[in-house]
Amino acid sequence: MEKKAKEPANRQEDRPSRRTGLWFVRPPFSAARPNWAARFSSSLLLARSSQDAAPDDEDEDDDHDDDDGGGGVFFSCCPVVAEGLLESAWTAAGRLPSSSSRTWTSPSRMWRSSTGIYVPEALHQLYYDPNIENKNLAQKWLMQAQVSPQAWHFSWLLLEMDKVPEIQYFGASALHIKISRYWNDIPTNQYESLKSQLFNHITRFASGSKIVLTRLCVALASLALNMMPEAWPCAVADMVRMFQAEDSNVDGRARCLALLELLTVLPEEFQTSRLPQYRKGQVRSVLAQECSSVFPLLEQLLQQQDSPSFIKQKVLKCFSSWVQLEIPLMECESLIQAAFTSLHDPELFDTAVEAIVNAISQPDAQRYVNTLLKLIPPVLGLQEQLRQAVQSRDMETSHGICRIAVALGENHSRALLDQVDHWQSFLALVNMIMFCTGIPGHYPVNETTSSLTLTFWYTLQDDILSFDPEKQAMYQQVYRPVYFQLVDVLLHKAQFPSDEEYSCWSSDEKEQFRIYRVDISDTLMYVYEMLGAELLSSLYDKLGRLLTNTEQPSSWQHTEALLYGFQSIAETIDVNYSDVVPGLIGLIPHISISNVQLADTVMFTIGALSEWLADHPVMINNVLPLVLQALGNPELSISSVSTLKKICRECKYDLPPYAANIVAVSQDVLMKQIHKALGFLLSALQVEEILKNLHSLITPYIQQLEKLADETPNPSNKLAIIHILGLLSNLFTTLDISHHDDDHENTEVKKLPVPQGPNPVVVVLQQVFQLIQKVLSKWLNDAQVVESVCSIFEKSVKTLLDDFAPMVPQLCEMLGQMYSTIPQASAIDLTRQLVHIFAHEPAHFPPIKALFLIVTSVTLTLFQQGPRDHPDIVDSFMQLLAQLADVFGVPHISLHIFICSKIGILGGFLGKCTYRPWPGSSSVALACPWLSRAVFILCVCVCTLQALKRKPDLFLCSNLDVKAVFHCGVISLKFPEAPTVKAACGFFGVGGQASRNLMDHFAEILFALNKHCFSYLSVWIKEVMQQDGFPSARVSPEQKEIFSQQILRERVNKRRVKEMVKEFTLLCRGLHGTEYTADY
Repeated sequence: MEKKAKEPANRQEDRPSRRTGLWFVRPPFSAARPNWAARFSSSLLLARSSQDAAPDDEDEDDDHDDDDGGGGVFFSCCPVVAEGLLESAWTAAGRLPSSSSRTWTSPSRMWRSSTGIYVPEALHQLYYDPNIENKNLAQKWLMQAQVSPQAWHFSWLLLEMDKVPEIQYFGASALHIKISRYWNDIPTNQYESLKSQLFNHITRFASGSKIVLTRLCVALASLALNMMPEAWPCAVADMVRMFQAEDSNVDGRARCLALLELLTVLPEEFQTSRLPQYRKGQVRSVLAQECSSVFPLLEQLLQQQDSPSFIKQKVLKCFSSWVQLEIPLMECESLIQAAFTSLHDPELFDTAVEAIVNAISQPDAQRYVNTLLKLIPPVLGLQEQLRQAVQSRDMETSHGICRIAVALGENHSRALLDQVDHWQSFLALVNMIMFCTGIPGHYPVNETTSSLTLTFWYTLQDDILSFDPEKQAMYQQVYRPVYFQLVDVLLHKAQFPSDEEYSCWSSDEKEQFRIYRVDISDTLMYVYEMLGAELLSSLYDKLGRLLTNTEQPSSWQHTEALLYGFQSIAETIDVNYSDVVPGLIGLIPHISISNVQLADTVMFTIGALSEWLADHPVMINNVLPLVLQALGNPELSISSVSTLKKICRECKYDLPPYAANIVAVSQDVLMKQIHKALGFLLSALQVEEILKNLHSLITPYIQQLEKLADETPNPSNKLAIIHILGLLSNLFTTLDISHHDDDHENTEVKKLPVPQGPNPVVVVLQQVFQLIQKVLSKWLNDAQVVESVCSIFEKSVKTLLDDFAPMVPQLCEMLGQMYSTIPQASAIDLTRQLVHIFAHEPAHFPPIKALFLIVTSVTLTLFQQGPRDHPDIVDSFMQLLAQLADVFGVPHISLHIFICSKIGILGGFLGKCTYRPWPGSSSVALACPWLSRAVFILCVCVCTLQALKRKPDLFLCSNLDVKAVFHCGVISLKFPEAPTVKAACGFFGVGGQASRNLMDHFAEILFALNKHCFSYLSVWIKEVMQQDGFPSARVSPEQKEIFSQQILRERVNKRRVKEMVKEFTLLCRGLHGTEYTADY
């Protein structure tokens, strides 16, 4: 897929990353600009036509020219004829002919005729051609032009002053790309010439187009980073001196702006540069030293009274850029103080905030505690400006001041807390942040500031609790009152607005408020660690006073907020031993619920206390009627069903007295989640009662399903069928009379004796089995219906485990018929579950074996026809094969004989460039040599290893083509979908532990092979590596020999094997030792 052009933001306003992307190609010009195509001449067409008609043999030495990109011709012009044509085309008036039929060939082939002409034509096509395909062609060609060796030639021509900014911008971008990405191509004797040329062009453009100036500054910054420290030891000082020289013809203010732009982009270019890691450390150290040449200049410009605001704004941006190089904070102190002064200038406010926040947020800043302490007074001095901003509803100013206070407190709370003698000043800062947390208004409509402070409160309590007991006790005494105040502030901020106001909010604002409340909930959970049980007591006392005060009725918002506080803590903290929960359970029925939001919070609070109810079953009757009543309200369906499910799961052994009432109320609620709740409830009943309740629950659905099965398939009855199947599936997910979940959780619960006889779920499934087959007969072509059917059985198998055994024969038969008719991934997934649970039992092995043979046979046919259109089936099939390799462990000597009998056949493949397909299949040509040869060989080896290691019984079936199965695994490794590759590697024995990086998959295969099948690997890898040009023409025989020896020696350290494979991959791609290595 081609990358699309991305317009860069003007550096005067916002400076994005310049490292990658195509936005070099397309500068941000307004669509309203005059069509600069009028400046092209019809002579362009004549010149192009005359040159296109040149004989083909004139291009014979193109390759020679391509190799000239890094030599000594960077600053020479293109041939005279091309230059003349370029000038005449740009200066003459006329209309550019349509280029819709232009075939964009290689820029290197165009260069010898008229690259200079084709560049502006391609730019025009990119900007103005309405045809998206033509735009993409031009985009692709311009990308190639920028990285071609000829870019050194035409970029200088495109920068001439009589060109339009669009063309100049492209030329400057091409220079930057060549310098930053192809630095090693530049001869050292041309460094000074290139530097001089860039300085000259920056000076010329100081009063010209700003975006072109910025691109030229970025190019010079890249040059400086690559030259320092050896070739240009005092780069920054030289830049300052060069632009301060008075002998220039450029206006002093323009030179000042150009210098500030250059100094600003230099650290930014460093942050995104492709320098190797060791070089980055060197350059960072040099730049940190060079700040002594920059900061005095910035201070001088900020302190000058006559400096205009736009100059000061550039100074602050430059300072903000430099502090991210981890400059020592004490060296930034003067500029930080100047930035605080600039906060009072509205034009400089945003830039000053950014500079201050960047300066004090550096990780290294905490080393300079004295400087941090000096910054507290100026931050506290902003409180009056903050209050005025809040009163005038100036959200931008309040937001910026809050950012500064939070940055200082959040990043350096531990360092400032360590200064016990200054505890009062830090407490004042904490109170300032508290004011920001409680800023008036509802988030996010009236304010957006309070959310910035939430992380600070967690950081502060975490730092306090990390101190030794003595200091912790001291700070607990100081800050516990602060945190109790914080709870009041947070619950006030969590309150809903009035119903009328809330109804006017947009859906996006409501969602932001919901997320904000979740963040407050998380903060309250952390506050509990500081305040403990006293927090719950405080909330309970306030709620009790609120509900019992009849003289002054409170708003529902206040009640809801207090309950939300309880819910936040109870969801994550064990409150089973709290002495206030019984009182809370007693208060809940007295809450007057007249609002959906309040009712939701009541439901979720009851759900959060479900574990407590399990330990105190006598209190269930206090809250269960509220939950059942809420089930009848569609607006409360989510919260009420969720709460009922939690109660049924946690309290199921205490619910039989309420079972009939719960089932009766739930029958009218057509939600899948409520059937999960009923599954938990029914699990605690006797089998007879379960069957009775199941009959009353599902009979209406079964009758509706019978009616739908007789109808002609259409979209409406499809949705109804899927819904009913989903209800049954969710019911069977949790209906477990054998209590497998209790065994899995290993908890002490009141278990009922395991009943004897058939499982109720199995009884129901056997009764509806023919109906399900009838539904499938009409809907087998629909993947969603098939998936819903398979989901019923898959979830039942996972829940019932061995109790599902009576259904295995008929289910295997049905699955085989389904998959033979129309292969579906869901059928394979269900097969995998059956294999996992039942294939090890002799009584169930025959139907499992028959099903596996059918699935394998049909899938192999699918592979022969072309598996790329069925990635879901390939993924599921590979997971099935991996599951088989893990299930069986019975030794069979015959398997060893079988595998050895294949070695002779496989050996014939090893010396060939292509592999031999199984009979009747079409040969599949793999695009990558490494995949087509090496991976196939390695995978076959690992298959042999895994077969010998695990000895799966199903692979011993006489009518199973094991080699074909292995071959499918090899093909699956080609798929671009990561899950499919991972599943294939699981089949080949790497166990699903591989990362997303494909090379790591292959490294794990090599490691497994070397560890368990060393003798075969040593022979095969030697034979494969002897082939010329394999796996890449870029690696020499010596490098291949070194790689082979390294792999064969390493049989213990998997991480080291991954590093070897990664390094060899870079060699094969020609990237070893380049800038790309640092990012690989």
